[in-house]
Order: sequence, then structure tokens, then C-alpha cells
Amino acid sequence: MDRIRIGALQYFIRPIQRFEQFQDQVTALVETAVDYRCRLVVFPEYFTTQLLTLGDVKRPINVQVRSLSENVDQFVDMMSALARKHGLYIIAGSIPAVDKGGGNVFNRCFFFGSSGDFGMQDKLHMTRFETEEWKVSAGSNLKLFDTEFGKVAITICYDVEFPELARVAAREGALMLFAPSCTDDRQGFLRVRYCAHARAIENQMYVVHSSTVGSLPMVPAVSLNYGLASILTPSDFPFARDGVMSEGVTNQEMMVIGEVDLKIIGETRRTGTVLPLRDSQNSAAVAAKLEIIKL
Repeated sequence: MDRIRIGALQYFIRPIQRFEQFQDQVTALVETAVDYRCRLVVFPEYFTTQLLTLGDVKRPINVQVRSLSENVDQFVDMMSALARKHGLYIIAGSIPAVDKGGGNVFNRCFFFGSSGDFGMQDKLHMTRFETEEWKVSAGSNLKLFDTEFGKVAITICYDVEFPELARVAAREGALMLFAPSCTDDRQGFLRVRYCAHARAIENQMYVVHSSTVGSLPMVPAVSLNYGLASILTPSDFPFARDGVMSEGVTNQEMMVIGEVDLKIIGETRRTGTVLPLRDSQNSAAVAAKLEIIKL
């Protein structure tokens, strides 16, 4: 499959009174993606914090986050059923999940195939609020997902700011990188967006960035959200003039849709104006010969 249409969400988080309201919102968005003939839909990081408003939001936030993880099974069942019903791939943002062995909480992204089966990618680098306030632990390894449209990887929000992850995935054949994010201010959003676009250019791959918008004033770290979803491309002649295939309107509830051509990625990696992925093979050797010159 050379071409695939993708829907990247600017997901509006709002207080709810019942799990069914969350389910209705998610289901409606998936059905909208299907109406637009998308084969893959991308939800943002921590969009599941909407479920915190079902409980006591006055409790310490690390306690709330741990209780949010109790929704994982119901969340997975819901997403798996939607993927299977519509024959759709779903990158289901992220939800706090407790490691049953050690009891640690991880920021976990579930990736559902069109059959309803799924794999998982834990966030590998924690922001300060996740470590210091939410008490969320870092994951330990990067996954590569082999799909009918090629190999892809997921770097959750802050993870996309570490170029080594995307570079390893690209060298192993990944054609797309997904960056579900949750950022509360413009500075945080731009850190993710600029780095996501850098990953697209330096690895000659598509990067899909999905964001939360809206607010949960009673919940620390997501009391405000600043977001803009986009589908980003390498910067070369076959792609969009500014390397942005599609993007939304800042802080609005919407879905950004674009159709990526994966065959062009392979061709560009071989015959592009520049070949940064190929040429990066020499970087380690060059860096090993670092000279310090005192002036």
C-alpha cells in the first residue's frame, strides 16, 4: 500500500459526567475519519485525562493519575472494537497505565491494527511535571510497528525532541513517525512542533503531530492546552512547498486530514536533492574525531 489517508486530531478535552460521554466523543471522531476515507486516525497524548473529571479532582494529582489507569481495560476494549468495526488503524494517544509487575505508572500509547489487535509504546523521556508531580515512570525501549503500509514508530510528545529515536527507527526502515502530544503553552507546543519537523527533514520521513486543545481548569498540567495538529514532510521538490502537507487552526477542535505517498519517501531517500538519512551514517565517525581548538 503506497498511499494512505490520515486523520490527525486536535482533540478538545472537556469535563464529562459519564464514561459514555467520552466514548461518544471518541466514536464520533473515528466515524468522521471513516467518512473522509481515512485508514489511520491519530489521537493526542493524554487526551484521556478527560476521564479524571469523573472522580474527585481535589485529590493529589499523582493519586488521580493512578486511578485513571483503572480505565485502561475499558479504554482498550473500546478502541479495539472501533478499529475492528471500521477496519481502521488507530494510534490511541496515551493513557496512564500501571505495570502489573512493579506497580509503576507509564504514559502508554496503544496502537490498534485494523483487526483490533494492538501493540504498545511507552513514553521514554518524562517531562518535569510527569516525574515530579504525576509520578510517571519512563519506558525502556522504542518499538517499531510493521503495518500493511510499512514500518512506523511513535515518539510521544517530549520524545520527539530526542533525534536519536527517530534516526534509529528510520534506519530500520520506518517511513512515518507519529508524535501525539499534550502541551499547555505556546513554548511547549513549539518545542514539539519544531522538533517534529526537524525529524521529518533529517530522516526523510512523514511526521504526524496530534495535539490536545481545550481545558480542564481543575486538573494541573492540563488546565490549559495549546495545540495544532499537522502532517509534516521532508523539504524537497516532491513535497509541499513549506514541508507542511496539512495543518489545523490553533486551539480549535478539528481533524487535520492528508494523504501521504510512501513510495515517494523511498524514492527521495535514494534520489533526493540531499540525502540526510544516508549521509548520517558518517556522523558517528566524524563525531569520534572531534577536535578541540583553543583560541
